[in-house]
Amino acid sequence: MSSPTLRAYARHVLALWLWCRVVAATAEWTQETAVDWRGRLLATKLHIPRTPLGFVSRPRLVARLEEGLTRGFVLVSAPAGFGKTALLADWSQRRQRAVAWLSLDSGDNDPVRFWRHAVAALDRLQPGLADQVGPLLARPQSTTVEGVVSAVINELANTQAEASLVLDDYHVIEANDVHTSLMVLIEHPPPGLHLVLASRSDPPLSLGGLRGRGRLAELRAAELRFTSAEAVAMLRGAVGPALDDDAVDTLVARSEGWVAGLQLAALSLRGRADASAFVSSFSGTHRYVLDYLTEEVLEGQPEAVRTFLLETSVLERLSGPQCDAITGRSDSQEILEMIERANLFLVPLDEVRAWWRYHHLFADLLRSRLEQQRPHRIQGLHRNAANWAEQQGLADDAVRHALASGDPVWAAQLIERHTDALILRGEGATAHRWLAALPAELVSTRPRLLLARALLALFSGRLEGVEAMLENAERFADTASEPYEPSVGRADSALANVPAAIALYRGHLAELRGDAERAIAFGQEALVKLGADESMLGSIGTAWLAIAHWLGGHLEAAERGLAEIVEGWKEAGQRYLAIRASYYLGLVDRAEGNLDGAVTTYQRALEIAAPPGRSPFHAAGPAYVGLAEVAYQRNELDTARQYVTEGIRLCRQFAYALHLPRGLATLAWIHHATGDATGALDAMREAERVAPSSDLADLLNPVPAQRAQLLLRQGDLAAAVQWVGERGLTADDEVSYPREPAFLVLARVLIATDAADRALGLLSRLRADAAAHGRTGSLIEIHALEAHALATMGKKAKAVEVLADALVLAGTQRYVRVFVDEGPTMATLVGGLIATRKDEHSTAGRLPTRYLTVLARAFDADASCRNAPGALTGTVVSGLVTALSDRELEVLKLLAEGKQNREIADELYVTRDTVKKHVTHILDKLGASNRTQATVRAHELGLLE
Repeated sequence: MSSPTLRAYARHVLALWLWCRVVAATAEWTQETAVDWRGRLLATKLHIPRTPLGFVSRPRLVARLEEGLTRGFVLVSAPAGFGKTALLADWSQRRQRAVAWLSLDSGDNDPVRFWRHAVAALDRLQPGLADQVGPLLARPQSTTVEGVVSAVINELANTQAEASLVLDDYHVIEANDVHTSLMVLIEHPPPGLHLVLASRSDPPLSLGGLRGRGRLAELRAAELRFTSAEAVAMLRGAVGPALDDDAVDTLVARSEGWVAGLQLAALSLRGRADASAFVSSFSGTHRYVLDYLTEEVLEGQPEAVRTFLLETSVLERLSGPQCDAITGRSDSQEILEMIERANLFLVPLDEVRAWWRYHHLFADLLRSRLEQQRPHRIQGLHRNAANWAEQQGLADDAVRHALASGDPVWAAQLIERHTDALILRGEGATAHRWLAALPAELVSTRPRLLLARALLALFSGRLEGVEAMLENAERFADTASEPYEPSVGRADSALANVPAAIALYRGHLAELRGDAERAIAFGQEALVKLGADESMLGSIGTAWLAIAHWLGGHLEAAERGLAEIVEGWKEAGQRYLAIRASYYLGLVDRAEGNLDGAVTTYQRALEIAAPPGRSPFHAAGPAYVGLAEVAYQRNELDTARQYVTEGIRLCRQFAYALHLPRGLATLAWIHHATGDATGALDAMREAERVAPSSDLADLLNPVPAQRAQLLLRQGDLAAAVQWVGERGLTADDEVSYPREPAFLVLARVLIATDAADRALGLLSRLRADAAAHGRTGSLIEIHALEAHALATMGKKAKAVEVLADALVLAGTQRYVRVFVDEGPTMATLVGGLIATRKDEHSTAGRLPTRYLTVLARAFDADASCRNAPGALTGTVVSGLVTALSDRELEVLKLLAEGKQNREIADELYVTRDTVKKHVTHILDKLGASNRTQATVRAHELGLLE
């Protein structure tokens, strides 16, 4: 099946498995040194750099920054060496208001990693933000990046404090997903938050539109150049007063105020007897000046320092132990501190002198000279760096250096070891980058790399090649020679047990295609192949198997498995998993026709999501959607709207392929039920836009079928006919539960196109399948459609009889909209059935009065049904000549409480004469001569229950 839009649903189901691995990873992680190093490295990214020695404060630019903050977004854009970072660091340290800082690197092209770091930075401004938003980033591929940004905006909106977020070196970001998500923050900033972005080039962030709306302030190279006064202050501070004004003017003119050039010139001038002669000796472009002055600076260093500078240039960040490891020295910490004191373009990344980096411009030049002068050392340096990074658990650095060392097999081994943990953290973009860097022929023969590729493909919806990947993984499964040592623990790894993983992935593919029996078979195979120490994966396999049973209509097995899983995960403290599984359990309840059970399931999920005294967990969205669907079915429209609004809000923050579109579809039907046809279509269009592929089984993605049903209900028969044709549906097709929603639409289309007899044949086969599997929820709808078809054929008596069977099944659980949404014909049928209640032996005579009253009111409220021939509205009670209206019911209840006409008038805000008329009508309809008899009669008829 070719379907590039399966991404959301694939993420939804696979997240069940992978989230368990997150938990296991947290529990099993024992490399304390690695955790310490990663934490310290994150701190360096959030550290506001210290201004370098000899820094010259630039009040004019600080004032420009403060002025620019009033526009919300400030862009500082200039080539390397113009002092962007130093300026922003000085401004940040001088500000009275809070500043969050994030130094970006190439690894932040992974949108999950980018926002994890951004949230960590913002948490320093608003403590507790990471606790609220962090869970959204801790689930593998279950969170939309835009949803995370929305959550950040909502959380920051709760504070009135003014603050700024600085994103330094934004030019390293190339990922469109990061740009797109950042635009969400720029376009919808919380009050008081300002964004400052430093970059060597203009980022693709719709700058023109922001500029046109006055939302953008800019500082560029022309403004960042040193003025003569600033150059004098810097040069004389570094060289002393011996430098005359002409020499300063020459340097400023030759460098065009370029900060890096003037800094290099200052280093070169130190100790020269004739500074003016040196100044006059160089000229040319920036590049020439940089090459010339760098050569001067390097040649002026001792051999040991020059060697250290060149060899450590292969590192993006430097620490003493790390430099010792790659150079073989034992005094790197002292050399680093000496280099910093010498002001040799070494930027400190923390306050304790543990981490530094070279100025980017200087690092590029050092690497260029390393390649020219000592090319034979490069691979060995990278190999040493990879070994050290691997020992410290710094996977990204280890892989990068292993690849640079020219050893792709070693890099492949590292990727196998760390990809599992990477995917668990949701950083799929990084995993893609790693795999893409390996030779394709190497990946194609390593089963665990193939499994990683398959997993990423399933997440992204590119299913076409997954089966081939799994076949190759199976072919080479027995040839892998290296032991597997996942970074997140040796047991329960998503890649460790290759045979079980292959079976699970194949089961998921079968499920996406609606092949429940194959999904069940593969699920059972996976459970057999899992080891005794893989209990977490075993629980996920059990959950998948239960979902496959639901898809196949085997409700008892599905309910048993899901109930066991929900309780197990709840007891284990896995709230997220318990809530996700609860939604499926609710679907099983509803398939059984047990709306009360579904409500209980969803309410318990909310209790899991929101323990006493705590705000609802973000994963509560599916439970709210489920409650909304049940409330809508019961025609509790206000309640349904409240639930679905909250459910949609929460589900927008996740890639909830099953829940968000279903919530939007429910909202569409609420709009329709309340007479808002345009709102109904708008909500359904959005549901279709965010839903997984229409190629999925209809039970997994019911939105296309619901859209066709809504169009038919609104009178657009042609559109419904077209949809049926596009799906290739015919009344003679083999029926199955996964395709049931589409077949029910086909039945409606056949009824509407004078082919009710063919619809009955189709419905008969659907009914037999539903009855055989105990799917009462399906039987109610199928019976209703059979009644509709019979009525269309003129077989009214038989139609009423079949409808009565449907109402008997539906009454105890108070199904309403399944009948009302069928329109005027159903209103007439229900009215005819209610009219037979005088016959105590009729099926209608055994139906609960209250249920029939609710049905009658629902039809009465539906504009298209209200005037249907033979429809009964109001309160429907056997023994009444005419039904009581809603207002008469209100008066009757107050009358039964012993209230007089004056009191009733005051309470209902009507006149006494109006009350008298209502009382007269009530007495007539109840056949009573006074209020007491009316009260007694009302109790007998169940009107005051």
